[in-house]
Amino acid sequence: MKIIRLLDGKERSLLRRHPWVFAGSIERGKADPGETVRVEAADGRFLAWGAFSPSSQIRVRAWSFDEAERIDHAFMKRRVARALALRERLAPASDGVRLIHGEADGLPGLIVDRYGPILSAQFSSAGTERWREGLADVLMSTTGAQALYERSDSGVRALEGLESRTGWLRGEAGTEVTIREHDWRLTLDVAEGHKTGFYLDQRDNRAALARWVRQLGIRRVLNCYSYTGGFSVAALAGGAEQVISVDSSAPALERARAHVALNGFDPTRHEALDADVNAYLRAQIQAGASFDAIVLDPPKFAPTAAHAERAARAYKDINRLAFKLLSPGGLLLTFSCSGGVGAELFHKIVAGAASDAGVDGAIIARLEGAPDHPTTMAFPEGEYLKGLAILRS
Repeated sequence: MKIIRLLDGKERSLLRRHPWVFAGSIERGKADPGETVRVEAADGRFLAWGAFSPSSQIRVRAWSFDEAERIDHAFMKRRVARALALRERLAPASDGVRLIHGEADGLPGLIVDRYGPILSAQFSSAGTERWREGLADVLMSTTGAQALYERSDSGVRALEGLESRTGWLRGEAGTEVTIREHDWRLTLDVAEGHKTGFYLDQRDNRAALARWVRQLGIRRVLNCYSYTGGFSVAALAGGAEQVISVDSSAPALERARAHVALNGFDPTRHEALDADVNAYLRAQIQAGASFDAIVLDPPKFAPTAAHAERAARAYKDINRLAFKLLSPGGLLLTFSCSGGVGAELFHKIVAGAASDAGVDGAIIARLEGAPDHPTTMAFPEGEYLKGLAILRS
């Protein structure tokens, strides 16, 4: 077994069971991509078993902190079984479920979503790449899925020295899938959709919007960065009289229209606009428009903390515009999926946007990813999605 020896004092994060070892923390040692290594403190104490990645700044991702544990096929099977057991206990109100959530499930770099009979998996680390075939076998045998589609096309793979790869890994089926979410149905394409095909992390926040629309008597809703209209369907399900979906992707908007029809809503209650969100918001302010509820679910503005300052300006600008368009007593659901922007910073950004817009509001809920996207105590970086539900004064 190859040994990675850390510099003195660099063992503290591993002692807290944080799964990452950065290149600058290593005194000596190397291995092949994805190879299991023994990580030791400067004095030779065992710290963890991990997967080595010679191309990444995250040089080792820990598999286990138990010296007696072997990293083999049985280990992978146990980890997958533990993750599936958690999802069974959570019982999400959908047949679209995040089954494996990377570091939070002890499988760093592996994301697996289930969409009905189909699994969609992303292997984004050197370690999971090395165990790719074995993990695929375990996933198929333990879930009873019909097929497994690989979506290893994340930009993170390049940082690991890995090429992008997509296609059927086990079995084969149509890439178009219809899932049930709460009381409505939604469709996706596992080959073409964002991430692994769909944004399952917003499942419970979509249900919350439907409840608030009903509870608050909201009539007119603007859904910005709407993608395929999940929040739009939720607003219509809550009883909204008019919903406008704005996105810059014509195919996504076409699917949003299809979702409205699929769920039996009157298509005249929904308008899908292919437009730049910032430009649209400014034009609506100029036109004197207003909305009873606005959803802001933009793409990732800050992939890392180094981009946080630039991202803060972008988040502040769209939230300021949204506050100006929001009717008194109206509801704003605003989100950030940027890992480089923490919940406290996001709160400050949105507060600054409200101040610049000359309005105030009450935070009625802090929002996060659905429970099948867990954040562990030892790995707070896993909390990438954060949001606020605000009632404008």
